[in-house]
Amino acid sequence: MAEKNIKIDDLIANVIKGIEAVKGENITILDLREIDNTPCDYFIICDGNSNTQVNAISGAIQKTVSKELHDKPWHVEGEDNAEWILMDYVNVVVHVFQKNIREFYDIDNLWGDAKITTITSQY
Repeated sequence: MAEKNIKIDDLIANVIKGIEAVKGENITILDLREIDNTPCDYFIICDGNSNTQVNAISGAIQKTVSKELHDKPWHVEGEDNAEWILMDYVNVVVHVFQKNIREFYDIDNLWGDAKITTITSQY
């Protein structure tokens, strides 16, 4: 990521823009920078109402980030069943859940020491 020199704030803003473009809900940003041994600096978590919407959210994020920042995720998992899609942008990891799967895994609370920011959607 260093060679592209993309600002994390720009990446986060474009991920959120992608989520909102297809009405993803319950957007939360977890700032993990103050916690030891974390996999990245930020988690962005959101949910959709169906596997179709979860796939659409993932696609919209990737399209927005690609168009605006000319970047793509280092790794994507979960697109086959679209219950939980994980997109790894190295310093930022995006989790797109179906609502019931998000409630089951409850990763928002697994990182209780994180600074949490809730995004109020514009629609």
